[in-house]
Amino acid sequence: MTKRARIVAGNWKMNMTYPQGRDLTLQIVNSLQPSETVVVLCPPFIHLQNTYTAITGISNLHLGGQNCHEAEKGAFTGEVSVDMLASCGCKFVILGHSERREYFGESDTLLAQKIDRVLEANLTPIFCCGEPLAIREENTQDAYVAEQIKNSLFHLSADQLKKIVIAYEPIWAIGTGKTASPEQAQEMHHYLRSLIAKQYSDELAQSIPILYGGSVKPANALELFSQPDVDGGLVGGASLKAEDFMSIINSSNKALDA
Repeated sequence: MTKRARIVAGNWKMNMTYPQGRDLTLQIVNSLQPSETVVVLCPPFIHLQNTYTAITGISNLHLGGQNCHEAEKGAFTGEVSVDMLASCGCKFVILGHSERREYFGESDTLLAQKIDRVLEANLTPIFCCGEPLAIREENTQDAYVAEQIKNSLFHLSADQLKKIVIAYEPIWAIGTGKTASPEQAQEMHHYLRSLIAKQYSDELAQSIPILYGGSVKPANALELFSQPDVDGGLVGGASLKAEDFMSIINSSNKALDA
């Protein structure tokens, strides 16, 4: 089987003042050990330059943006372009988080445009997908998530798609304290690979990292990351505490060694 990248990404969302963000970054930098787990910090935009300076030279620690605009540049007050992110040292960009979809009306079509823009800049999209509680209760989550994947990603060539990271985040588990069971996570991750295999090839499907997100914490990270199709996590609240985030990273390393 193709060896996939193991990734733990911390999404700070709209948290951390400048001093708080600086302190958190330094705690992570001082605690992180070299490993095969790729660690990505995705802070608010005000922290990008300072975070990049702090992590420079650490081979498995990278910077990511939480969002970007689909246009190259222009009169879009309050927005951030991919080139701006790249100029601050970003290697990754989170796209399609459920909060962006729900609160800001981001559609699959818009996200396809953003995907294209990020790939053009040679950055790696972390593409989020996932279902709300009502869909899960109806047991129609497969079809729901399949539409997100098909509408936003399946216009890409195989060479383009292999540069994507997917993050499955069941909306009912984000910030609620609820977590999909390891079995539920594995089931969906396996299903996502089957979609990619059918559209492209099994070889490509087996090469794409698929992360789990949704109340990942130290207590459940190892069991989640030990599932055969779960390649790490997109971590929200637990990424705001260095001790918790480091514990989750260590769980990824343990899962790799198992």
